Amino acid sequence: MKLTLTDWSVIAAYFLFNLAIGFYYKRRAGASVGDFFLSGRNVPWWLAGTSMVATTFAADTPLVVTGLVAKNGIAGNWLWWNMVASGMLTVFLFARLWRRSGVTTDIELAELRYAGRPAAFLRGFRAVYLGVIMNCIVLGWVNLAMVKILSLVLGVSKAEALWIVVGIIAITSFISTLSGLWGVLVTDLFQFFIKMGMVIVLGVAAVRAVGGAEAMTAKLGGSGSPFLSFVPDLDSVWMPAVTFAVYIAVIWWSTWYPGAEPGGGGYVAQRMFSAKDERHSLLATLWFNVAHYALRPWPWIVVALASVILYPNLKDPETGYILVMINYLPASLRGLMVAAFAAAYMSTVGTQLNWGASYLVNDFYGRFIRKGAPDRHYVRASQVATVLLTVISAVVTWYMDSVAGAWKLLIATGAGAGTVLILRWYWWRINAWSEVSSMAAAALVSVVLQTVFHLNSDDPTQFAWLIMITVGLTTLSWIAATFLTAPESDATLLRFYRKVRPSGPGWARIRALAPNVPITHDLAWNLLDWLCGCVMIYAALFGIGKIVLQEPVTGIVFLLVAVAAGGVIYWDLSRRGWASVME
Repeated sequence: MKLTLTDWSVIAAYFLFNLAIGFYYKRRAGASVGDFFLSGRNVPWWLAGTSMVATTFAADTPLVVTGLVAKNGIAGNWLWWNMVASGMLTVFLFARLWRRSGVTTDIELAELRYAGRPAAFLRGFRAVYLGVIMNCIVLGWVNLAMVKILSLVLGVSKAEALWIVVGIIAITSFISTLSGLWGVLVTDLFQFFIKMGMVIVLGVAAVRAVGGAEAMTAKLGGSGSPFLSFVPDLDSVWMPAVTFAVYIAVIWWSTWYPGAEPGGGGYVAQRMFSAKDERHSLLATLWFNVAHYALRPWPWIVVALASVILYPNLKDPETGYILVMINYLPASLRGLMVAAFAAAYMSTVGTQLNWGASYLVNDFYGRFIRKGAPDRHYVRASQVATVLLTVISAVVTWYMDSVAGAWKLLIATGAGAGTVLILRWYWWRINAWSEVSSMAAAALVSVVLQTVFHLNSDDPTQFAWLIMITVGLTTLSWIAATFLTAPESDATLLRFYRKVRPSGPGWARIRALAPNVPITHDLAWNLLDWLCGCVMIYAALFGIGKIVLQEPVTGIVFLLVAVAAGGVIYWDLSRRGWASVME
C-alpha cells in the first residue's frame, strides 16, 4: 500500500499527540505507586470502561475475527462470544467486591483472602506466572498481528516489521513508564474513537466493494446459509454439538482467559480498582461488556465476510482484513487507518505493560525482595519492569506463528482453574492450596493430554474432550486439596469478610461470628441481573447482526428483547441506588 506525505503526516501527528498525553500526566504518575498503577483510585466509570474496551480492541482482534469467519462462518466467533456470561458475572457479582477489597492488584488479594506461607507463595507465583509468562504470550500475539499488518502494508519482511513494532513498543513503553495508568487511560480514550471510527469506515468500504449488503449475503448463500448463521449446525465439522456445548456451558466459568477471567481479574480488575467507588466500578464493567460484545463486533465481521468473497483462497485468512484495507479503503484515509491500527495496538500494549509491571513490582519485588522502600523507588522499579516485559514480548513474537493458536493455548492451559476464582468470593472453605492445586493441575493435565495422549486443540472434537477432561481432573484435584488441607483461620476469614462483605450462604458460618458487620442479601438479585445481562447482550448482538444482514424485522425483535432485559437491570439497580452516579 502506497502511503503519501499526507498519510505519513497523519501518522506522525498521532504519535506526537500520544507523547503529549504522556508528558502531561507525568507529574501525577510519579507521585506514588497508587497514582502510577491506579490513577489515585479516582477514575470515572466512562473512562475506566472505555479503557477496558480499548484494551480488548487490539490490532490482533479484527485479524482473528477475520480468520474465524473465513474458516467457520459467523458462528466461528463463539470462540469468544461464549465469554459473555463470565463478563456479566464480573459486573454483577464481583465488581463491587473487588472495589471494596482495596488491593492494588488482583494478585494481592491472595494475602487478604488467605494467610501464611501458602498465601505468600500463591501471590509470588502468580505474579511471575501471569505477569511475565502469560502476559508475554498475550503481548506476543498482539505484536504478531501488528507484524502481519506492517508486512503487508509496507511490503517488508517479518524481521523488518518486527523492528518497526519494537520501535512502536518503545514509544508505548515510554508513555506507560512516563505517565502510569492516567496516561494509559486517556490515550485509550483517544485511541478508541480513532479505531472505532475507522473500522466502521472500512466496513462500509468493504460492503461497497462486494456490491452492497444484499449482494454480499447472496454471494455467501443467502439468509439460510450455514455460513451466515449465528449458531453452528449441530452436525458441522468445525464445531460439532459436543464442542459447541463445551463453549457455551463449560469454558466461560472454568477457564482463565485475559480480559474474561471468571470472577474478574487482570487489567479489568485494575480498572475496577482505579474507579472512584463501587458504583463507578460496576458501571465501568457493564459499559465495557456491552460495548465489547454487542456494539463492536459487526464492523469486523462485515469486513471478514467481504474478504471471503474478495479473497477466497488465502493461505492465511487472517490477512484478508488487511488486504481489504489496502485495496478498497479510499486513499485519503489510508494514513488514518494505519494510525487506527497503531492505536489498537498501543492501547493493548500500554495496558499489558502497566498491568504486568504492577504484578512484578507490587506482588513480587516489593513483597519479597525490597520491602518498605519509598514510593519513588517502586515507581522507578515499575519503569524498569515495563522495559523488561517489552524486550521479552518481542522475543516471544519472533517464535509465534498463529494468533488464534495462541488464544486456544491459553484457554486449554487455564481450563478448570476458573471455578476456584469464583468460589473464593462465595465460600469460606476455599483456601490458598485450592488455588495453587487448580493452577498446577490445569497446566499439567493440559500439557500431558496434548503431548502424551496427542489430543489436538485444532481438532474441534478433540479440543472439546481436552477441555472436559482437563476441567474434570482439575476440579477433582482442587477439591481434594481443599479438604485435605486445613481451612483458613477464623481470624483471616473475618478480616476478609469485614472488608469485602460477600453475600450468600457460603459465608453463613463466618457471618455469625461478625454480627456487627452489615449483612447484604443481594445474591439472588445479582444472579437475576446476570441472567438479564446475558440476554441483553446476546439479543443486541444478534439484533444488530440481523439488521446488517438485511433481516430488519428479526433484528428489531431481538433489539426489543435486549431493551426489555436492560429495563429489568435498570429497575433493579435504580431500586438499590446503583443505576446512576452523581459526579
